Amino acid sequence: MTENYHVPVMVREVLTLLAPERGGVYFDGTLGGGGHTEAILEAGATSEVIAVDQDPEALAVAKARLAKYGDRLHLVHANFADAAEDGEERLAGALLDLGISSRHIDAAERGFSFRSGSPLDMRMSSSGPTAADLLNTLPEEELADIFYYYGEERRSRRLARDVVYHRKAHPFRTSDDLLASMERALGPRLDVQDKARIFQAMRIAVNDELNVLERALPALRDRLLDDGVLVVLSYHSLEDRRVKDAFREWSRSCVCPPEVLICQCRGRALGKTITKKPLLAGDDELAVNSRARSAKLRAWRKAA
Repeated sequence: MTENYHVPVMVREVLTLLAPERGGVYFDGTLGGGGHTEAILEAGATSEVIAVDQDPEALAVAKARLAKYGDRLHLVHANFADAAEDGEERLAGALLDLGISSRHIDAAERGFSFRSGSPLDMRMSSSGPTAADLLNTLPEEELADIFYYYGEERRSRRLARDVVYHRKAHPFRTSDDLLASMERALGPRLDVQDKARIFQAMRIAVNDELNVLERALPALRDRLLDDGVLVVLSYHSLEDRRVKDAFREWSRSCVCPPEVLICQCRGRALGKTITKKPLLAGDDELAVNSRARSAKLRAWRKAA
């Protein structure tokens, strides 16, 4: 089962930035198959990892794979925002790999792909409303907002209107239902990217991904020790923009609005962005792991 989870992205860069060889407690908010966590534990003989995932299956796989590390591994069943906000341990470093695992994509029953017959589920955990639930119950305006803001679909209102009209007689259950609605509203010549954008939009909505990210970033920042590093791997512009903006704001000494003549804010930078531009996977990595192609890595260091 472990091999069904994605190969961890940019491990070398992550280890260089986190420097687990210095010891301490590290936070892996997106455990998946455990690749990054294992690399951190291997690189730091005295390091510990708080490894978080909301998927019970992923936790079970990682627990078996990483059993040899004993009490240096601390598994947490939660989404990474809850784990970041609820924990008390000070962190030498933290990592968020925001990509979904190959296991989620490849397992038809999880409903993350637009392969024919896949159920419209898309939940990272085993609870909460599915994509089908949202498509069958949300008002037209809310569906249009999901397609527009999360899928960057300009014809979002047309698609939402079609969903609401057709769900009355035929509730949405599988990927084929959503694809049929897309073809009616957006035209029959949809390419893979068109399909991926709308399915991505539904996945983001089902898992509240952007709000979870926005909650987790400041919570992890506050838990970092002085000189601690936060590393984030994002895979689409909606995530990357939020990470970039947060790191930029934390790295400014003054965040007062322009009309304020005398600084009334914190008056100091909270830290420094380490990556002026996002790091991308190299050609050697892309040759063996094509899913690293869209990854962007950004890192930030907390001030001493």
